[in-house]
Amino acid sequence: MLEVAKLHNFHFDSCQMPLNPMDAHFRSFANNVVPKLVEQGIAVLGMKSMGSGDLLKSNTVTATECLHYALNLPTSVVITGCDSLKILDQAFEAARTFKPLAESDVIAILDKTRDAAATGKFELFKTSTKYDGTIKNPQWLG
Repeated sequence: MLEVAKLHNFHFDSCQMPLNPMDAHFRSFANNVVPKLVEQGIAVLGMKSMGSGDLLKSNTVTATECLHYALNLPTSVVITGCDSLKILDQAFEAARTFKPLAESDVIAILDKTRDAAATGKFELFKTSTKYDGTIKNPQWLG
């Protein structure tokens, strides 16, 4: 996407992508895309820090760890879904308690998620069409 944009003298202002502790191990946006965005001055919008809740089903990482991990990346904003007051309070608590993570803390989170992340089983937005609105609405393509 960035290469095609450059060929057409187009500059994105921002780019939204899933950023979470499992992403680092499988088809990683954080490792492969974020550095290029930062280099080009494109705002990084992090989403799916918990993979729509799927990462939490792995029982390897907590919601707060997911949010802190995403906030620790060079993001302009981390977008988290809040469908109840409990989840909203969880997001507030994660923001309130966030401080930049030490490298050892990042490594500990990534070590906890490595095996569960290996196949993309918990990142269904990368490995399935479950979250793909276009496949469910082909008329959008014209």
